[in-house]
This record gives sequence, structure tokens and C-alpha cells, in this order.
Amino acid sequence: VAPATVMASGMQEKQYTPCLLSFFIYNPTFGPREGEEEKKILFYHPSEVEKNEKIRNVGLCEAIVQFTRTFCPTKPAKSLHTQKNRQFFFEPEDNFWIVMVVRNPMIEKPSKDGKPPTIEYQEEEILDTVYGAVVRQCYSMYKLFNGTFSRAMEAGGVELLTQKLEKFFYRYLQTLHLQFCDLLDVFAGISFFPLDKMTYLKIQSFVNRVEESLSLIKYTAFLYNDQLIWSGLEQDDMRILYKYLTTSLFPRHSEPELVGRDSPLRPEVAGNLLHYGRFLTGPTNLKDPEAKFRFPKIFVSAEDGYEELHLIVYKAMSAAACFMISASVELTRDFCEQLDSLVGPQLTLLASDICEQFTINRRTSGPEKEPQFKFIYFNHMNLAEKSTIHMRKTASVCLTSVHADLMKILGDINCDFARVDEDEEIIVKAMTDYWVVGKKSDQRELYVILNQKNANLIEVNEEVKRLCATQFNNIFFLD
Repeated sequence: VAPATVMASGMQEKQYTPCLLSFFIYNPTFGPREGEEEKKILFYHPSEVEKNEKIRNVGLCEAIVQFTRTFCPTKPAKSLHTQKNRQFFFEPEDNFWIVMVVRNPMIEKPSKDGKPPTIEYQEEEILDTVYGAVVRQCYSMYKLFNGTFSRAMEAGGVELLTQKLEKFFYRYLQTLHLQFCDLLDVFAGISFFPLDKMTYLKIQSFVNRVEESLSLIKYTAFLYNDQLIWSGLEQDDMRILYKYLTTSLFPRHSEPELVGRDSPLRPEVAGNLLHYGRFLTGPTNLKDPEAKFRFPKIFVSAEDGYEELHLIVYKAMSAAACFMISASVELTRDFCEQLDSLVGPQLTLLASDICEQFTINRRTSGPEKEPQFKFIYFNHMNLAEKSTIHMRKTASVCLTSVHADLMKILGDINCDFARVDEDEEIIVKAMTDYWVVGKKSDQRELYVILNQKNANLIEVNEEVKRLCATQFNNIFFLD
């Protein structure tokens, strides 16, 4: 972790952000006898850790979980706070435990007289809710691509499960940038693209046409500009698929020349069926005689547990359509060519329509001046999320336009909201002349950061009311 240097009275202090120390998965029932402890460990990162230390760390977690059960048998331990680090426990399936150990942020202070520097751990900086959510997300993402742990056990025992865990988490853990985790990880929401009714109907009829022409397609999802417009999946499945698409798949394939350049098409182009469609999963080039027609498989919930599907992601300009087809069907070149020629031209035209609509709406809403406030909004019912605090949030980049201390206050307010069911409002004046307001009302949460030096409580309250009236005029917030 690269230290950030802070100048302090001529001496330099180094600040270190939180980072992943270890991540392991174990099942206490797999090695119940003495001498067999190693069998409990299904995955351990970093793998080069000495065997006895792995066994010791897993044993310690088992002990903590067992010990805390005596106080509260129904709610297992979630986290353990120590001076140097914090451990998070999660039992996603019976007896399968995932543990993540995060080092606390720390400050290294130089000592006088050539003594080694002193290290000060900041024990209260990490939020349990944020990193607890990160652990749950790790499991959801594994499950999206592999199904449950017990499914692997049924198919090939411990050996298959450890193989799958190795293969998946070795890569996935590299994408966890813990220093950027914040309130958005707790919500794990979906950003929806704002559309007028006409364009929305066009998209709906496009989805219906494609599903009718290609009857193999079971579910469809439609995104524009990394925001969701239409989904045929269950909410929780869409939530994790959305995270995969926006933080992993799309950033890997963003085309520099086309980003933000969907210009409305000239009619002669549309007539010629020239299109910009391409597969983001599966064959990179249909014309290649060697092209492979293998698509990633995903697992989504169904009435009797789960179903396995091929995931086809097809993109034209800034519009992306995800088509899901039962994994029992073999996908051929023929099918992909059919999909390409049917979807490509229509999706290209739709992308250009949406772009045109979006540009008109932007023009009519007037010039964008830097507002006095920034906000995060989340709706628990449809998982809708909107943030003007994050300029960009992908797996590796998180540009927030506010200081980390303010993000921490937002997280603290959110923890308070989670403790009670009633609607409430919390107003905090931060040390740095900022006001932070949290409102929870009818399954919705709104967090506002105002930069108004000399404002008082009444003025802040009025300002937030104004914001609700302009930004959320059709949403009912209790006063």
C-alpha cells in the first residue's frame, strides 16, 4: 500500500490505508480430529503462509465463533476488533465460514535520536458494515459464477470445491481495493438510467421482439452507459450481475474511440444495416473461422433452488444487452450469427435514440453549475442508487469528491439507521465546516453533504427540504 506522506513540523508522517492481510474459507466439520486440522482449510490467501500458522489462525476463528455463541446462540459473531487489525466472519452456508482480516489504517511517526519510528494504529476508522458487506459480496460473486459451495461438494467433493475456490478467489481478491470501500458497498445498489416513456417503450418492445424471435433466450437485461434500464432477473441476481458488469466486464472492454460519442445516426447508415454490435462474452470476431462459441455460465435463483445459464453480453456503442440462455443448450455459430444480425442493427439504432433523448433532456435542464451540496440516495425496495459524490466507482478506481472523514460520517449515520425501524433524520456538523444530513423515510435513505460555513441548523434543514423538492420531487420524504 503506497503511503501518503503528511508534513508535520519538519518531520514526515506516513499514513497507510487499510489493506487485506488474509482471506480464508474453512469448514470445521472436515477435520474434527487432532492432527487433521489442515483438512478444514478450503482456501487460504496468502497461500505462502506456513501450514501451522494457517491452522492456528483458523483455530482461533473457530474458538471466537464458538465462544461468542454462548452469549447469543442465534446470531453468530460478525467481527473481532484488535489493535492492529479487524477480522470479519461470515457463514454463507451451514458450517462454511469465510474470514477476512483487514489491517487497520496506521500512521508511522518518525522518532528522534535515530530510534525506529513509532506506529499508531487507527482502530476506529474501519466500519464493520462496509467490510462485512464486502465479505458477503465476495460470496455472492463466487455463487454467481459457480453456484453454492454445497453444489461443488455434491459434484466432486472437497477436491472440486478447493479447485473452484482457488481459481475464483485467486483472481477476485486482486480486484478488492479495500481503501476505496464505502457506503456504496453497503447498499450494493443499481444505478438506473433516467428515460422518457417513449424511449423506454422502444426498449421494452426491442426486448420482446428479440425474445420472440430467438425463443432460446430466457432472461434479458438492458443497460446504457453502465446504468440499468430493463431486467428480467430477480433483484438479488441482477444486483450482483450488475456489479460484475460495471466493475469488471465493461471496464475491460471500454473502447476509447466510442465512449461518449454515440451520435444520432444518419438515415442512410441505418438503412444499410451497418451496425456497431459486438459480443463482449463469447466470440471476439464472428468472421474468424476458429472463433470459439463458449460463454461464461452464471447461476441464478429459480423456484427449485437455482438454474445455470449462458451469459451473452452484446454491446453496440453505449448500449449493452445481456441475454441468458439455459446452460443445457449448446450455443452454435449459427445461433450467434443469427443473434448478431438481428440484434446488432436494432441495438445500434436504440443506442443512438437514447443518446439523442439524453442530449435533449440535458439541454432543457439548463447549465450545470457546481451545486452547494452532494448526495447519495438509496431505495431498499428497487435497489436504486444515485450518488453525486462518486465521480467514478469501478473496482480499481474510486474518485470521491469529498474527504474520507465525511464518507466515514455517512457510514456512521447509516449504522444508526440500521439499528431502528422507524423513520428518522440525523444532522451532523463536521469539524471542517461541512454539514452532513441523513434522512431515512419509508425504505429510502438520503445522505446530503452541504458546504456552508456560516449556516445554522434551521438553514441547513431548509436547504435539504429544497433539495428534496427539486431532485426528488416525486418521492415522498416525511418532514
